[in-house]
Amino acid sequence: MSVRVRIDLAYDGTDFAGWARQPGLRTVQAVVEDALALVLRSERRGHPLPRVTVAGRTDAGVHARGQVLHVDVPAEAWADLPGRSGRDSASELVTRLNGVLPADAVVHRARLAAAGFDARFSAVARRYVYRVCDDPALLDPLRRSHVLWNRRPLDVAAMHEAAQRVLGRHDFAAYCKPREGATTIRTLDELSWRRPADGPDAGLVVATVRADAFCHSMVRALVGASLAVGEHRRGTQWPAEVLVGGRRDPGNTVSPARGLTLEEVLYPPDEELAARAVRTRATRSAEDVHPAPLPRPGG
Repeated sequence: MSVRVRIDLAYDGTDFAGWARQPGLRTVQAVVEDALALVLRSERRGHPLPRVTVAGRTDAGVHARGQVLHVDVPAEAWADLPGRSGRDSASELVTRLNGVLPADAVVHRARLAAAGFDARFSAVARRYVYRVCDDPALLDPLRRSHVLWNRRPLDVAAMHEAAQRVLGRHDFAAYCKPREGATTIRTLDELSWRRPADGPDAGLVVATVRADAFCHSMVRALVGASLAVGEHRRGTQWPAEVLVGGRRDPGNTVSPARGLTLEEVLYPPDEELAARAVRTRATRSAEDVHPAPLPRPGG
């Protein structure tokens, strides 16, 4: 018998080869699963090694403040976590994980998941932020791994106008690296560009990108198209034209990973989690068989 645990974590992606476990490479998944195995004493107890399910796999160098995962923990191991500490199992898990995780990965919260919770399929949206600096006076060496330096000044108004033309439910194959058996149909709810006047991002050029899910390199490809517009190398209609083309445009450069951070994963109320997971699985399966039509430019 096992219990499902939701874990919220953050990490600096600079020195990780992405989320997914890969032989011989340092990845977030490997670091987290190894820490869980140590804290839960999985091998000593003869339990299977922990395997986590994450809300969204991040690419190499991409950061996260609001990543979410779930892991199924043997009920015995969960009950034994507090030991003599007098604390609850969730608090003890957070303390112990942060005691063995490297400094570039931190667990913020852990708790028993609500019935039907699936970190990946129950999610209704993921929100990313991409940060760019185009002003030498604002270059901060302490944020060099989290903000992209752009040598040319950017026209934020043009970038935002162009971004509105690719919103909606489309096949984003032109902005994704293909993966066998994976759909590229996504609903892009927000792609906005602004230059904040105050706060920690004051003066930077900041994109907020929100969708039901993202395919491989989708956000960074959309940012790359936006930067081409912002530098006036392309017109505001060009990102939509690329989308309609249905294939990667050699003129569109995927932006570097270091400017991108997963800020938040959104879920429905607890009573809707199970239904959402079922609906997401069914929708993705249907889309793999019946691709959505391509939109018209600006639609």
